[in-house]
Amino acid sequence: MRESIWTVYEQRLHRVSAYIHGHLDEELDLDRLSEIACLSPHRWHRIYRAVHGETLAVTVKRLRLHRAAGDLVRTNLPVEEIARRTGYPNLQSFNRIFKSVFSMPPGSHTVFQSISQKGLGEMYDVTMKTLAPCKLVGVSHEGSYMGIGRAFETLGGTLQARHLYRPEMKMIGVYLDDPELVPEERLRSFACMTEGEHVPAEAPLVHRHLDGGEYAVLRHKGPYADMHMAYQWLYGEWLPQSGREVRDTVMFEEYINNPRDAAPTELLTDIHLPLK
Repeated sequence: MRESIWTVYEQRLHRVSAYIHGHLDEELDLDRLSEIACLSPHRWHRIYRAVHGETLAVTVKRLRLHRAAGDLVRTNLPVEEIARRTGYPNLQSFNRIFKSVFSMPPGSHTVFQSISQKGLGEMYDVTMKTLAPCKLVGVSHEGSYMGIGRAFETLGGTLQARHLYRPEMKMIGVYLDDPELVPEERLRSFACMTEGEHVPAEAPLVHRHLDGGEYAVLRHKGPYADMHMAYQWLYGEWLPQSGREVRDTVMFEEYINNPRDAAPTELLTDIHLPLK
């Protein structure tokens, strides 16, 4: 009986998560999301926090600011328009909240270049690691890589609702396509966790396999929206100078800490480049 109840809750979690990601421009108060979940606000709030480890209000704020950070880097939208899309009544409120999270105001579209710890002419921290093959469990995502957070929300909620989450699991992002060659809406990726051999691949969960072997691992510190600079340096400077060749298997990212717990400027990501 317990499992059947949590199956219902899982379906409602997915429905609410999909609605949040699809309506970030709209009013997303607790009453409205409770209606979508078909539960009272008090009960739904407690279930959501138990599964996701944060309140609905914190989730909405985090996702909107994450999207705003991406907009500042990847679009030519005025800051005023980004503030409006993020749900703030005026530019002053947006500037204040953004600065409290990112430690600087969103003053220009190159805001993250100034907090990037490395430029294209400088060196990132790259280490060589030999990894064993690994079985992952994940949720597929199609579209902008900046939107993979939705798949991670579904993955985490599903594992928690099914009582399958293990503390030793690590977050992995697998990216199959080159965004320079494939249209954004057709980009394929997977939000994954390690320890996949312990988890049944029942929808929406799927299994993925990471090949073992040697990898160059670049440690990136800072917002995810800023990570494209690390990729440019890795491929444009480190790889030619290393004398190494890329192996024909997927590269992936390991997320060392969680955006729910760490400020964007403190996020740590290990980019894994497979080598022959």
